Amino acid sequence: MPHIRLSPEKVFPFLRWRSLVTKRTLRADLLAGITGAIIVLPQGVAFAMIAGLPPEYGLYSAIVPAVIAALFGSSFHLISGPTTAISIVIFTSLSPLADPASPGYIEMALTLTFLAGLFQLMLGFARLGAMVNFVSHSVVVGFTAGAAILIVTSQLSNVIGITAIKKHSFIHILADIVQRLPETNFYVLGIALATLATAVLFKVFLPRWPGMLIAMIGGSVMSVLLNGAEHGVRLIGSLPGHLPPLSLPDLTTASIRQLAPPALAIAMLGLTEAVSIARSIATRSEQRIDSNQEFVGQGLSNIIGSFFSGYASSGSFTRTGVNYNAGAKTPLAAVFAALALTGILLLIAPLTAYLPIASMAGILLLVAFNLIDTHHIRAIIRVSRPEAAVMAVTFFATLFVELEFAIYAGVILSLILYLNRTSHPNFVTIVPDPDARRRSFINIQQKPLPECPQMTIVRIDGSIFFGAVNHVAEGLEQITKERPEQAHILIVGSGINFIDVAGCQMLSQEAHRLKLNGRQVYLCSLKSAVVEVMERGGCGRSIGNENIFRSKLAALRSIVPRLDPERCRVCTVRIFNECAQMPGADRQRASSDMTVSGRQ
Repeated sequence: MPHIRLSPEKVFPFLRWRSLVTKRTLRADLLAGITGAIIVLPQGVAFAMIAGLPPEYGLYSAIVPAVIAALFGSSFHLISGPTTAISIVIFTSLSPLADPASPGYIEMALTLTFLAGLFQLMLGFARLGAMVNFVSHSVVVGFTAGAAILIVTSQLSNVIGITAIKKHSFIHILADIVQRLPETNFYVLGIALATLATAVLFKVFLPRWPGMLIAMIGGSVMSVLLNGAEHGVRLIGSLPGHLPPLSLPDLTTASIRQLAPPALAIAMLGLTEAVSIARSIATRSEQRIDSNQEFVGQGLSNIIGSFFSGYASSGSFTRTGVNYNAGAKTPLAAVFAALALTGILLLIAPLTAYLPIASMAGILLLVAFNLIDTHHIRAIIRVSRPEAAVMAVTFFATLFVELEFAIYAGVILSLILYLNRTSHPNFVTIVPDPDARRRSFINIQQKPLPECPQMTIVRIDGSIFFGAVNHVAEGLEQITKERPEQAHILIVGSGINFIDVAGCQMLSQEAHRLKLNGRQVYLCSLKSAVVEVMERGGCGRSIGNENIFRSKLAALRSIVPRLDPERCRVCTVRIFNECAQMPGADRQRASSDMTVSGRQ
């Protein structure tokens, strides 16, 4: 076995960009990091609440995992940490198994994080970065929209000030909320709506300001002024002012068997988020993203983070966008953001004792609203019905079934639609265009032109593999039924990118069947890879090497002289240049000259 030598830059990707670090980039990265730390403070607390974890775990997840993902990923600007979608998958996966925020729940969340990171790391080592391409944008849009609705319903009890609802079903929670509306605590409702309104105003009029943080401070002040504690306004309580404590996931066989399915869903969702966000920013920064390296970076961040009290993290679109717009130059901005967040955590942890849960609920309503991508929802519905169906299935599955199943359902449906499209190659009938300067061919559906009475020319657009052979065979049979007088069928293969053994066998069988019925099949303009497979599969011998041509022009020069001369003698169409050499051409030219002379 050959020895594979890995370069230091391959093992430690941060060595690739160390030469880019200068005093100027350090200053830019430091400012971007401080800005990112301020942004993640309210988000981390909010996301931890969504995940059913104590608030400080959202901040822990934005420290160590963010640093590891930045150092071992490929993107210069991607910022990792807790995200809404992953947080809600964790809650829906674990809340039926243990009470949220309990020690057992926390241990399962960390174990889930470790397993998700392990899946991601294995996919990265296996060089399967292209897998994220099979999670279509419609799946992500539908899932995040459904997650937004779930977030709203899960926080409605905190908005109206009633005791937490133990049921986990979307319908049951919504029905319970409606029944208990008369119990609304208007002090709690007022604080939640005031916090929400403040955050919205800052988002609209002062988007560069830390609006969420200011809104939370405003909600705390309002609670103090209203003496909220005496009116049933519950507070979050002070966060522990220390570094992320060491933790140990439960890696017993029973725990792994129980948590592996949701861990795989979280792994795929996290990779999809991270790579898509990294690519979207890379289009602006003109940087090349290595999907496999991002898989490794995300996997390591979750594995190592699970030992430092960090729950499953991924790329954050908000914080990544802020990081880029703040002028970050290298991944050191993520490192500085983590260090700044650690300092903030140590300094302001006691102040969170005055933060009302209602304020956090108001912030989460805004987070949920931002998840609903109305622009892309409208575009998907307008452009593609199949993609709209994928989005709708994912959306409703998110609401009514287990969240990890919703992701799987969307991905499976996307694959089914993809396979359905690829298994139905398109048949296009083409003829020479007399108005073109060059001897080009055109689709007769785009420009109605006469066909040769003895030969039809069909271009197949799509690969001929085991899933498409039945469709191609049916297409050829349909041609013979619709055009019984055309005994010659020329297949233009410029649109065939791939053919397998089943495709070769089908072409051989169809050529033999048509030959028994007095017809002849020809092939031309095949790609070299297709020709190579056909030669190995024996197609050349069964179809006849004399019936396979390099181009359409070479095919016509050979096929036209093989047409029935008696039918050519009386033919008035003569759409090919080669028809000038066929019987009856002189008589037709004389007739045309007489017609022109008569007109003059």
